[in-house]
Amino acid sequence: MARKKFDEDSDNHDRWMVSYADFITLLFAFFVVMYALSSVNEGKYRVLSNSLVNAFGRIPSAPIKGDPPPSAPGLPRALPPQRQRNSEALRREKEQLTGVARNILQVMAPLVQQGKVRVTQSQRGVNVEINASVLFAPGDAKLSSESIQALKAVADVLKDDDHVIQVEGHTDSVPIRNTQFPSNWELSAVRSSSVVRLFIESGIAEKRLTAVGHGPTQPVGSNETAEGRLRNRRVSVMILSNLPETATEVPVATPAPR
Repeated sequence: MARKKFDEDSDNHDRWMVSYADFITLLFAFFVVMYALSSVNEGKYRVLSNSLVNAFGRIPSAPIKGDPPPSAPGLPRALPPQRQRNSEALRREKEQLTGVARNILQVMAPLVQQGKVRVTQSQRGVNVEINASVLFAPGDAKLSSESIQALKAVADVLKDDDHVIQVEGHTDSVPIRNTQFPSNWELSAVRSSSVVRLFIESGIAEKRLTAVGHGPTQPVGSNETAEGRLRNRRVSVMILSNLPETATEVPVATPAPR
């Protein structure tokens, strides 16, 4: 029987194109993934990073663009330049006001020791609280001759300073009604104005001064006792801080839909 002869298949020289196409597809997918990673939303990345930290504890993370470089362990983290300037200005202002307070304490030392003058310092500034009995006769707004020297000593401390000064008059709750002062409001306002006028005459610039009358509305003691009423009758000389306050605009409320 004759053997049938088959032609051997010829080699296929185009098989390399299949592998090449697969390689190009994988390379395209790789670059798509790399592009997606490079344009990740930073806000979403922060949320994801914080969630991972809360879930697994503190773990080192890659810095995000715009973040300050991490500080070495054990060393204080450096403040941004603006915060550094604000902190330095706050420190200088506090030191300056502390110096003013010490000078006033020195010139009014006898009255401080007698408990008739109190000097305190806060973020608002320095408050010199003077009992009204040192300055005025009961129901009167004319400065006594003994108080003028003490107030002039305070003016000598403040006249070369640049802080704004607010003089505040206070009374107790006992009503006053006479031809000169219809109420405690008028009495407190005229008393603070008397101190302001003396400060102007002693060389303090008028534009730095303000007179305010609070009447009996801000007591520091009980009006039910003689001692408390004595404390409430006072004049406060406020040396206000020069640091500007940060104003925040109040948004307009949008009416709820009906």
